[in-house]
This record gives sequence, C-alpha cells and structure tokens, in this order.
Amino acid sequence: MSNTILEVNNITKIYPTFKLDDVSFTASEGRIVGFIGRNGAGKTTTMKAIYGLLELDSGSIIFDGKTVKKDEQSIKNEIGLLFGGIDYYPNQKIKVLTSVTKRFYENWDEELYRKWLKYFELDEEKKIKELSNGMKVKYGLAVALSHGAKLLILDEPTSGLDPVSRDEVLDCFMKIAKNKGATILFSTHVISDLEKCADDIVYIQKGKIVKACSSREFKEGYLKIEGDPTKLSPLEKDKIGHYREHDGKFSGTIPSEYKTTFEGFTLSESSLEDIMLYIERGVEDEESPF
Repeated sequence: MSNTILEVNNITKIYPTFKLDDVSFTASEGRIVGFIGRNGAGKTTTMKAIYGLLELDSGSIIFDGKTVKKDEQSIKNEIGLLFGGIDYYPNQKIKVLTSVTKRFYENWDEELYRKWLKYFELDEEKKIKELSNGMKVKYGLAVALSHGAKLLILDEPTSGLDPVSRDEVLDCFMKIAKNKGATILFSTHVISDLEKCADDIVYIQKGKIVKACSSREFKEGYLKIEGDPTKLSPLEKDKIGHYREHDGKFSGTIPSEYKTTFEGFTLSESSLEDIMLYIERGVEDEESPF
C-alpha cells in the first residue's frame, strides 16, 4: 500500500465572499489525484494553501511528515507548482527565466530539464510572449518536473493544449507517477483527462469536500440511465439527475443505490462528467427563460 505523502487536515480560510470550509483529504505516493469542482469552488485556494501561499484561519497541511507552515523552505524544494500559463516577464527568453528560477531549487537537474525541453519541443531562445498558451504550459511543466519533486501541484495544466499535446502530457503524468513514485495533484475542467489517468478523485463544492476516494469508488456510486420516458412514473423521474429527453428517449444519472428501482431501464457506468453534472445540477429541472 502506498505511503501518504500529503495530508490536508481541516483547513479553513475565510474571505468576505467565500469560505474554504474544513477541507480534508490525503494523497499517496505514486498516485494521480484529480481535483475537480466548478469555477470558484475552492480548488485554486486549496492548492495555494498546500504550497504555503496563503495564511490559513485554521487547520494544517502535512507534507512527507513535515508541517508546511514550519518547514516551508525545505518543503518547496520537493514540490513542483504550476498555475496555468506563464504570463510574467513576457520579454525574457526561456533560457534567462530558467537561469533565475533554477537557483531556488537545491535538487535542480539540468540534464533532465534539457530532456524535457527536447520532449516538449521548446526553443529556449524564444521569448515568453512568443509562446502559444500550450507552449507556456509545457514550459511550466518542464520547470516543475526538473527538480526531483515528490509532489506536483498543477492547476489546469492541460488548458490551451490541443488533444495530441494533452495526451502527451497525460502520458508524462502516468510515467512520472509509476516510474518516479511522484504524486500529482491537478485540477482540470477537461474531465476526459481524468478518465484517462486519475487514480483518485477529490471533489469540492462551494468550499467543502463532497467526496475524496479512488476513481473507481467514486464512479461506482452512480449509474447512467436510459430508456423510454413514457415508462417512467413521476416518482421515478424525480430520482433522476440531469434528466434529458431526445428522439423519444431519456437519459440521466442516478445514485447506484437506486439500481433496483430502475431494473426495467438501461443502466451503465457513468462518466465523471455525468457525475459532475448530477452533483452540480441535482435532480430539479431548471426552467428555461426561452
């Protein structure tokens, strides 16, 4: 069984219009953890807290047995961080920005960095402003992956990437987790990315953790349902989340505990996107203004 590398223990951060509310979850060595929820749910705030970029009102974060608040400097040498694209110092060349950045890391591996540059097809003579959004993401990953990090915290790392580049990055994640034993915590709105590589899911909604478990356990809690809408009773219909009708058929999502109630309909495995829509939109039909 994998060792726990990260413990987020009951952390709370209160803002005038938002509260990160008693958030707790763990991440183990060599696991890829998908961190999901709607915009504004608290994902980025939580990730900043893990890296020590904000002062918490309560709670604690333990990384590899050390408290982030007390051992911040040493811990940051073992965590790779990437928040979206690189937008600072737009007129500097990649090689100049890297020459400054690598000084902050005791375990910087120049040979490995060169390999990532080649793998991502990055020209270090280019200025940051000359990079596409996708290339900025790749550069950020190259830096994050080049100093022996035990934990990679990646906020929307695949945003701006085309499908082929996204697939390359996800392959990197899986190889790093499997071969290097690194833990990867990443948020994304491209839910299909999680279907490909996530071992675990942490779901946050309005500043609170809804569920934190393995991807398999998360998906086993729900089922996709399809069938003839005329065969549904009003009570049955009310139990179906994200209910839709099209071409004489209906589809939606139900909790697995309702399985026996719907034995006469087609039941199959739900996708993570189906489940997210169920959690966020519930079972109530929304009235359209049109």
